[in-house]
Amino acid sequence: MSAIDVLRNITTGTITTMLLKKGIRRCWMAGPMPLGFSGRRVVGPAFTLRFVPAREDLATPESWAKPISTRSAIEAMPEGCIVVADAMGIVGAGIFGDILCQRMVKRGVAALVTDGALRDKRGVLATGLPVWCAGVAAPASVNQLTFVGWNEPIGCGGCAVFPDDVIVADDDGAVVIPAALVDFVAEEGAEHERLETWLVEEVEKGAALPGLYPPNEENRKRYEAWKQRR
Repeated sequence: MSAIDVLRNITTGTITTMLLKKGIRRCWMAGPMPLGFSGRRVVGPAFTLRFVPAREDLATPESWAKPISTRSAIEAMPEGCIVVADAMGIVGAGIFGDILCQRMVKRGVAALVTDGALRDKRGVLATGLPVWCAGVAAPASVNQLTFVGWNEPIGCGGCAVFPDDVIVADDDGAVVIPAALVDFVAEEGAEHERLETWLVEEVEKGAALPGLYPPNEENRKRYEAWKQRR
C-alpha cells in the first residue's frame, strides 16, 4: 500500500502530532474548513495558486482571458492533485465559482483548499468538488485580488506550501506534509491510529487515563499483546 493510500486512514489531528515529532508546528492551515459536507478525507499532491492584492490595472474582468489567469492554471492541473490557493486570507471576494469548479472536476482534481472565499455556493456544491475554504462571497476575485501564478511556493493559512507537498484534509481542516516526510508520517501515523483504537476500547471499558494515555510500560505491553491478536 502506498503512503498516499495509508494517509487516507489517518486523521489530520494525528498528522499534526507526527509532524510535531519532527519539529514542524506550522502545518495546519488556519481558515480553510469544509464547505457543505463532512465525513470525507482527501489526500493528494499540492498544486499551488497565488493571488496578491488587487491592482486596478491588472485585476479586471479582461484579465480572465490572459495567459496568466485562473482559467489557464486549471488547464495545467494534473489528475488527483489538491489545489491550494493562497488568497492571503481575504474573504471579501470569491476566487472561484461553479463553472471553474466544474472544470476542475472534469480534470480530475481531488479537492480545492484556500484561505480565501468562494462564490456561487449552491453551484459549487452541485459540482461535487470537495472544497475547504474560509467563507463565501458574491464579488468576483478581481474586486480584491490579482492572480499572478501557479505551481510555485505559496503561503496558505499561515503555512508554507510547496508544489508536490502532500495535502490531507478532513473535518478538522487541511494540513500540509512536506514531501520529504510523507513516508514517515504515513508509517508513524498508522501506528498512532492503531494505538488510539486500543485506547478508545480501554476507555469504553472504564479505564482511567493516568498510565493509559500515554501508556506506561505495563499498558504498552498490553497494547502490544492486543496488536498480536488482531
